[in-house]
Amino acid sequence: MPKHFRRLLRGTGLVCALALAATACGGSDNGNSDQKQVSSADIDAALKKGGTITVWAWEPTLKQVAADFEKEHPGVRVKLVNSGTNNDAYTALQNAVSAKKGVPDVAQIEYYALSQYALTKSVTDLKAYGADKLADSYSPGPWNSVRSGDGIYALPMDSGPMALFYNKKVFDTYKIAVPTTWDEYVEAARTLHKANPKAYITSDIGDAGMTTSLLWQAGSRPYKVDGTNVGIDFSDAGAKQYTDTWQKLIDEKLVAPVKGWTDDWYKGLGDGTIATLPTGAWMPANFASGVQDASGDWRVAPLPQWTKGATASAENGGSSLALPTLGKNKELAYAFVEYANSGKGVQTRVKGGAFPATTADLNSEAFQNTEFPYFGGQKANKVFAESAKNVPTDWTYLPFQVYANSIFNDTVGKAYVSGTKLTQGLKAWQDASATYGTEQGFTVQK
Repeated sequence: MPKHFRRLLRGTGLVCALALAATACGGSDNGNSDQKQVSSADIDAALKKGGTITVWAWEPTLKQVAADFEKEHPGVRVKLVNSGTNNDAYTALQNAVSAKKGVPDVAQIEYYALSQYALTKSVTDLKAYGADKLADSYSPGPWNSVRSGDGIYALPMDSGPMALFYNKKVFDTYKIAVPTTWDEYVEAARTLHKANPKAYITSDIGDAGMTTSLLWQAGSRPYKVDGTNVGIDFSDAGAKQYTDTWQKLIDEKLVAPVKGWTDDWYKGLGDGTIATLPTGAWMPANFASGVQDASGDWRVAPLPQWTKGATASAENGGSSLALPTLGKNKELAYAFVEYANSGKGVQTRVKGGAFPATTADLNSEAFQNTEFPYFGGQKANKVFAESAKNVPTDWTYLPFQVYANSIFNDTVGKAYVSGTKLTQGLKAWQDASATYGTEQGFTVQK
């Protein structure tokens, strides 16, 4: 087991969190449910007084947001630090929390990783700052992702409502209709690969985020979390729909064995040998920068449905901005987070290519009528905004999802390279995740 994943939870003192549920293990009373309320007057006073806040984030549009925030509040300095992405970022943050030294005032944390920090009180409950009043400002998927129990542990930064990106040129060439169901998607895959054995409906060698998103859309709810009581079960009806369908694609070799975000992957998207990509609404900028030669070939459609006539979607990706409990300058930090994720900074980030989580921006005429030259002038935001409305809000990640995702390729991933079936892979993932959770002090049912 990778040592840094053990540190990720053990370093936060999970045993302490279990024994002292109402007290932050770091020894600070910040971030607790009984913390003092912070008024808008308190925040205004902090902005007037000024100071420096350190923000650990990798999202590029925050550079302009920070500059604008400093311009509005001349006494405030925002120190942006890129501490890495994904596991690198969380390892760096956990090391700082464990050492109680160098903890940032604001940290970017992806939705799937946030719950473990909330559970151990490593991030501040923002209800004390009035964050609960912003509930109606966000689309349901992202807002649900920053909540844990009665607390609100971050503000949504962006969102990733899913859609089907498809190569219209390829579909037109082989007279393939855009699939509206996953059964039609399988048939489209067969038609395409038969017509051109070098072409595949999509690429997939096993991806935890993609799998959990499709399970989410299918109605599967494999994770049940109530504090430190956790349930893991990949045998429900939604999971069966997913495995039955996706197993056909694997068995019939209808998905390209190409790893995402590699040169071969970009090449496949560009030359038409990878014909679709079901993913989050943040993808357009990556197409425009990484698949330039296929500009005009691609379009966006609603995600295929597991049941004909349904409209369910899911989130794929997305991040929040949280206030680590051991950070300083909490009022300034919250002011920046609200500015970036709910205030003027949202428009700055949207102009920079970010996809918003705020309903006002998602529903605005200007946003929905934006034409995408890359997608042949299509108003793709209309598809994305509708998808955001159709994300079920009862999805839950594990409080150790970072670790669970790290072992995905050792379990479910085997179904793509051996005779292991997806159902067997999911069961192996379930068992390995449950073992780890038990080792960490959780009560796990499977």
